[in-house]
Amino acid sequence: MNTTENLPNDSITDPENTLLIQTKYGTIVVELLPERAPNHVARLKELAREKFYDGVVFHRVIDGFMAQTGDPTGTGTGGSKLPNLAQEFNDMHHDRGVLSMARSSNPNSANSQFFIVLKAAPHLDRQYTAFGRVVSGMEFVDKIKKSDDPYSGMVKHPDKMISVRVAADAANASEESASEEPAPKKKKK
Repeated sequence: MNTTENLPNDSITDPENTLLIQTKYGTIVVELLPERAPNHVARLKELAREKFYDGVVFHRVIDGFMAQTGDPTGTGTGGSKLPNLAQEFNDMHHDRGVLSMARSSNPNSANSQFFIVLKAAPHLDRQYTAFGRVVSGMEFVDKIKKSDDPYSGMVKHPDKMISVRVAADAANASEESASEEPAPKKKKK
C-alpha cells in the first residue's frame, strides 16, 4: 500500500517532519513540530521507523475530547522499551487536531502513547507536551470508534493504526519501488 497516494499536494511541506498514520478510513497526515518539542518528535519518528505503531489500537477515545493510541498492549499502561521522556511543555494550545504526548501523573513519564485532540482542551495547555498537528485527514480521526464509557474512555473492539510512517521514508520507498523494473519474462520454447 502506497501511503503517499491521493494526499493533497500541499499537506506535506517537510517530509522528514511529517507522519502518515494509515487507518481503515484513510491517511491522517500529521505535521511534527521539532521546534516545540524536539525530543518528543524524535521519539515518534524513531518508533515509526521501527514500525512500533503498526497495528496498535486507539484504546482510549472520548467523544468531544481526544483519541489516544501508542500502547502496544492496548490497555493504556504500556509503552516502548525506550526510557521515558522529560516533559517539553510549550505555548502550543491543545486545539482540535493537535498531537500531544500522553503520560501518567508524573510529567516526565511520556514514552510512546500520544493523542489527537478532537475538540479544544485548554486545560491541557502547558500540562502535556504538544508536538504536532493534523494537516490532512481530520475527517478520518473523527471516524475512529469512540468509547461507550465517557469516564475511562476505553474502547471495546477499537480501531487501529494500520501503519505509521515518516513521510520522507514512505516517499523514498515509493520512488525505489517505482524505479525497479521487473525482469523480462523468458519465452517458453
